[in-house]
Amino acid sequence: MFLIRLIISCDVVHFQWWKRPYKVAALCLGLLCVLLLAGIIGLGVHYQLQTSYSTLTKDRDQLQRETIRLNKKLKGKLLGRPCHEGWIKFETSCYFFSTVNKTWEESRMDCIRREAHLVFINGLNGANKQIWIGLTDTIVEGTWKWVDGTPLTTTYWGDGQPNSWKETEQDCGEFVHRSTDPGDWNDDGCSVEQYCVCEK
Repeated sequence: MFLIRLIISCDVVHFQWWKRPYKVAALCLGLLCVLLLAGIIGLGVHYQLQTSYSTLTKDRDQLQRETIRLNKKLKGKLLGRPCHEGWIKFETSCYFFSTVNKTWEESRMDCIRREAHLVFINGLNGANKQIWIGLTDTIVEGTWKWVDGTPLTTTYWGDGQPNSWKETEQDCGEFVHRSTDPGDWNDDGCSVEQYCVCEK
């Protein structure tokens, strides 16, 4: 039925496909080649993506294993790193306890000369004297920061501290030893001389 319509319509335009079957075959073969080429390209792209995904997955797994290995190695080196003479090791840091009373700024500079900084206290283990710690609000009154510029997040201020007692400039942090508890922080005048602890 279709062929009859095609013949009739082709007769109308004086062109009959059935009289030239090689053109029909060539057209069909051409379309088939285009479809095959598209299929081959699609399969090639799919294969390439699958290979890339597999390679990336292997690389990711290898990097994760290497990261774990290096972290273990680094932790071992940090824990095993020796401290200089006169310094005391605790966990991954080394500490120097001064034997001379100095102002907060003198103490800070002394620590810098030792390639360290005034101690950051993230917990209270209880020192046996008052010591300067690396805490100050000299830049903005009431905004306490560690000497490296890190904002203060955890605090161990004593009751009512910091208070800039009698409206004096108490811009430097100290650790105060208490006989009844581990101790706490206090703000004090930076020109007061006392011991310090350097950390590196």
